Amino acid sequence: MHYEILIEDQSGKKALDIIIPKILGDEHTFTIHSYKGIGRIPKNLGFRSDASKRILLERLPKLLQGYGNAFKKYPDSYKTAVVIVCDLDDRCLKMFRKELFDVRDVCHQKPETYFCIAIEEGEAWFLGDIPAIKAAYPRAKDSILNSYVNDSICGTWEYLADAVVPGGAQALSNEGWQAIGAQKSEWSEKITPHMDIRKNSSPSFNYFKNKILEISR
Repeated sequence: MHYEILIEDQSGKKALDIIIPKILGDEHTFTIHSYKGIGRIPKNLGFRSDASKRILLERLPKLLQGYGNAFKKYPDSYKTAVVIVCDLDDRCLKMFRKELFDVRDVCHQKPETYFCIAIEEGEAWFLGDIPAIKAAYPRAKDSILNSYVNDSICGTWEYLADAVVPGGAQALSNEGWQAIGAQKSEWSEKITPHMDIRKNSSPSFNYFKNKILEISR
């Protein structure tokens, strides 16, 4: 099986570059494509978009149509799938999933497509493995980490920042979005290598892991 994995930002790609081999081993191949934010699904689900913007949901109709056309040309023995990984943020999960499947369903050639949504943000997957956070940041605040409710809507990156960054989320926010992005990339690089995919407490992480394994069977 070959996986084409689309994710909304570079920090997420850094995490998946480490996580996917932990899940799949060496039996399958994958390519991860990062974008410059999630954006919104076009209202008319049109296939025209500005490729230079590299905004995931704005590009999604065009991307899925392109994959569908390309996969049709492959021999039946070459199994392929597209996996879209994105944050829920403050969206309604039921409505968001419907919108995503609507994008897939309007494709003339539908690629095998799966949607995996981190609830609320990708940092929820890190917070599902507190030992990994402590291995990367031994001085992380136990009182904050142990009070986290998995996959809760609570401002997830801010929660993690309060646990591991001096001055917490407020100090990081004062430095601006570039500093926040750099911190998210650091978390991906430092926490992900310590993650045990068998012992993660995040339901959305486990859905993602199980879906990746299911596709490969």
